[in-house]
Amino acid sequence: MTGKERREQLIRVSRTLFAEKGFDGTSIEEIAASAQVSKPVVYEHFGGKEGIYAVVVDREMQRLLSLTAVALNAGHPKIRLERAALALLQYVEESSEGFRILVRDSHAASGTGTFASLISDIASQVEDVLADEFADRGYLPTLAPMYAQMLVGMVALTGQWWLDARRPDREEVAAHLVNLAWNGLTGLEPRPRLTAASTRARSVPQAALELQGASSPTGKELKGLEKAREKDLKELERALEKDLKEQERARDREAKEQEKVRAREQREQEKLLREQEKVRARERREQERLRAREQREHEKLLREREKQRVQEAKQADRDTTRTPRVAADHGERVELVERVELVERVPIDRRPELGPAGEPGEDERP
Repeated sequence: MTGKERREQLIRVSRTLFAEKGFDGTSIEEIAASAQVSKPVVYEHFGGKEGIYAVVVDREMQRLLSLTAVALNAGHPKIRLERAALALLQYVEESSEGFRILVRDSHAASGTGTFASLISDIASQVEDVLADEFADRGYLPTLAPMYAQMLVGMVALTGQWWLDARRPDREEVAAHLVNLAWNGLTGLEPRPRLTAASTRARSVPQAALELQGASSPTGKELKGLEKAREKDLKELERALEKDLKEQERARDREAKEQEKVRAREQREQEKLLREQEKVRARERREQERLRAREQREHEKLLREREKQRVQEAKQADRDTTRTPRVAADHGERVELVERVELVERVPIDRRPELGPAGEPGEDERP
């Protein structure tokens, strides 16, 4: 095995061990044993564990940055976002060991900083794109760095989660990422999908990386590549325009459906309010009838009481009028009885002759 081949072998073995155990958990003895070489061979090529770890981290960072840079060269901003998300997920899927090494807090021996520094490097690339878009749309370009950190952080954290989850597939995950970043929470699509321009070109970043490692193309090859690139760009633009129109029509249909639902709910609400108003009106009428009946019964009771009082007053008047007359008749009867008794005590021959009314005759009057 040549020296170059041995070096590549040591890098592959170390990459696997660093991904599994981390920098502190991996020793030179383990690297040498896994590569079936002696420790001096490792020291000869890299000078120690720190040297080989720095090479592994640097390679992984360069690969991810290259994938992201190619993805951000697309035309439409939405396609850039889609391809950037796909590039990260592609790296996570195809280089799981490398991504595990990067997401760990990189050891100071790497010489390239931590995963946060990698995110900052990618955010710097996104910042340039956002600054131009902000300027075109009338937003403050000075806000581009903040939005770049938000956007890259969201994609990177999703990649960390998907590293172990792996469901759903990367294109569906990318579609949902773009759905949130592009449409916002208030405009989320229920079933998002990538544009045809991104799905057709998902292998472009890898091809670009291969071209970077190839020898310099000739002028004829460059013209051919330029023509092919222009053709691809035209097709992508047409596909993008078609996709955007379809998405616009889908949003219009969804908006109409939502409007129908709102109108139906409004009609049902109005119907419910009318029913409630009818119930309240019936209750008011029942209460009014009940109050009217109670009022009539009260007035009837008052009339009856008044009638009874009148009758009692008349009876009292009659009783008062009859009492003096009865007393006078009683007095006359007593006086007559007394006179009769007096007459009976007088001898018959000496009794005075009474007149027609029982009075003494004129001759007998004293």
